[in-house]
Amino acid sequence: MQTRAFRMNLNSGQADEYRKRHDDIWPELAQALLDAGVVDYRIFFDEPGNALFAVLTHEDVHGLDELPGTALMQRWWAYMQDIMPSHADASPISVDLLPMFQLTRP
Repeated sequence: MQTRAFRMNLNSGQADEYRKRHDDIWPELAQALLDAGVVDYRIFFDEPGNALFAVLTHEDVHGLDELPGTALMQRWWAYMQDIMPSHADASPISVDLLPMFQLTRP
């Protein structure tokens, strides 16, 4: 298993809409993420800075690198583009976070 973390941002005032869209995540997108090897995916919101912090755990062998090229993922990005800073291809602007500490039960 591997864990990665990254930061994204929301446009001001869009937290409720972001939560709603994820509460109503398309079943086919959720399944595509699971099929690609996602084991656990959590996104946290830092309200004062409009920042999203995502923590994603996936299988060692995974297909996550193929997802951005799928029509499904591109459609999701286009759907989310109006509420968060995005690149020209509609993918969300994200920054990988460096691990600084880990405590694991032996």
